[in-house]
Order: sequence, then C-alpha cells, then structure tokens
Amino acid sequence: MTGATAVVFIIDDDPSMRAALEDLVGSIGLQVRAFASPQEFLDSKRPEVPGCLVLDVRLPGMSGLTFQKELARAGSDLPIIFITGHGDIPMSVRAMKAGAVEFLTKPFHHQELLDAIHEAIERDRENRRRTVLVGDLRERHATLTERERQIMKLVVSGKVNKQIAAELSLSEMTVKVHRGQVMRKMRAGSLPELVRMADRLEATSIAP
Repeated sequence: MTGATAVVFIIDDDPSMRAALEDLVGSIGLQVRAFASPQEFLDSKRPEVPGCLVLDVRLPGMSGLTFQKELARAGSDLPIIFITGHGDIPMSVRAMKAGAVEFLTKPFHHQELLDAIHEAIERDRENRRRTVLVGDLRERHATLTERERQIMKLVVSGKVNKQIAAELSLSEMTVKVHRGQVMRKMRAGSLPELVRMADRLEATSIAP
C-alpha cells in the first residue's frame, strides 16, 4: 500500500503537463517533486523514501531513454514510468527491456498512470527491503572465519557432517562445532533458512 511516505518525481519540460501531473498525483495523497529537465532532478536533494520517476521520453538535451541508461549506470534502481506523445513500439520495447514499469502514450487515462505509480512504488519498497536484508546478511557473513565459510558452503550444498569432515580432513565433532557457530552467527534457525541466506548472498555476488 502506497502512502504519504512515498514520493513521485516528475520530469517533463512542458509546464502545463507538469502542473497537471502534480495535481493528479497529489490528489491521491502522495508527495510530488516536479522538474523541467533531468539535470534539475539530478541537482536536487532527494528524500530517502520509496518512490518512482514519471519521465517524459522526449526532453531537450537528453532523451528519457538516454536518462534511463544514465541512471542505471549510476547504480540507481528508481522505478521509471515513461509518458510520451510520440511513442512507438520499438521505443516502448527498449524502455521496458531496460526495466521501465510502464510506457504510456498520451492521452492516457488517469487511472492507468495512478495504477502504474502504485506498482512502481511497491517495487521500490520491495527493492529497499531486499537491500536492507542483503546488507544485514553481508554483515553476518563477514563475522564468519575462513573455516566457517568453508563449512557453510559445504553445508548449504547438502553435505552432511561426515562428508564435510572427510573433505576438510577434520573430525566430525570439529565440523559440528563450526556448523553450530555458522548457524549462530548467521542467525539461521534451520538448514533451509541458511540455504535461503546463502542463495541471497550468492545472488549479490557474495559467495557463501
């Protein structure tokens, strides 16, 4: 559910369109920040809250599609909704392939845009939750010793203590102690939970 803690950024060089979009988005209780150009948006101080970007495709100086690439290159995953008066299918395909939430051609129904905004904000909320979770997992993983990391990797691959002991030339008791430390430090309540943690770490290029 979106709410007042979310913000919608609008970039459109047409003052009347900016004003209309501000009124529309503001009417459902969301914060709105409107800009005439990508540079204005980049120069602004943005709040650290969930949000999305409503972006006109055709802008003076830099097209919306080019700006989408620039944001991605800068590491931003702010969800984007494109609006255009001159859209074509190849353009919309490019935008969607690059991660856009929606590509709306003017004139569009107000509800279409509002639905897309709600979807985009929920996507951003989920991205932020995932980022916090992965950051926490990385911190826990960093507390493991090299031996504990070895054992965690073998545990999540499905090997039992006896197999791990043989592979690492350790006693089963030593493996059991290290395994217990891994579970405690990672705060995993079960093996399936530890496996899920390892999968998340691997997905972010941190080998378990």
